[in-house]
Amino acid sequence: METKQSSWKATSKRNIRQLAYWTGGWVVAMAIASFGQKYFWEDNTVLTIIFIFIATLVGVGMILMNRKYINSLDEMQRKVHIEAMAIALGVGVVGGLSYSLLDQANVIGFSAEIADLVMLIGITYLIATFAGLNRYK
Repeated sequence: METKQSSWKATSKRNIRQLAYWTGGWVVAMAIASFGQKYFWEDNTVLTIIFIFIATLVGVGMILMNRKYINSLDEMQRKVHIEAMAIALGVGVVGGLSYSLLDQANVIGFSAEIADLVMLIGITYLIATFAGLNRYK
């Protein structure tokens, strides 16, 4: 007979695996949408729009899977991830807007790019998650 703990672990592993698949699928779909026009099809706007739409749909699936994963966590893990997300959101909004203002005011010698903001949010989320997990050990 399967115990409640082993059942939870199996569900958690399945959710992590599904989240990894959705995330990987979204990354691949974004790469195709980003680089397809340059490397696979030249100036075919219809194909570009189709792949952007596909990437968006896969991204929505990834968001829903992330929500399912967070909801499957125990109370402490959920708290750590929600706090990390709050910090990452705040850093993304405040940092991103400040970064954009610096670009608009020509204070920085390069263009503010969305990829920089995505990296900032991701790194902030990782650091906040590890810090939160260490705090509750």
